Amino acid sequence: MNFTDDQIADIGEEIIRVLKTVYDPEIPVDIYELGLIYDVQISEEADVKIIMTLTSPNCPVAESLPQEVKDKAAEVENVKSVDLELTFEPTWNKDMMSEEAKFELGML
Repeated sequence: MNFTDDQIADIGEEIIRVLKTVYDPEIPVDIYELGLIYDVQISEEADVKIIMTLTSPNCPVAESLPQEVKDKAAEVENVKSVDLELTFEPTWNKDMMSEEAKFELGML
């Protein structure tokens, strides 16, 4: 089944909403506002590809956090499948955080 552009946009918004419920355990800000989600791609069939990074390759949740992201995105209504790509290019840095995240962490 192919979804309309509006339906795909709705799926995308819902994925972002659930990703904002996932937190890096060492930083009290969600991974979306931290800038750890580089891209969310959704096909017409609602196959989802998420490209994300971690604050560092040695992050204590390097194995569990990507799985949590994948699981949460897969729970979104109409999502057919989720492919998660973990990358360290470009390397994450604090400039990738949203203004909200920087404010929350006292960096503004």
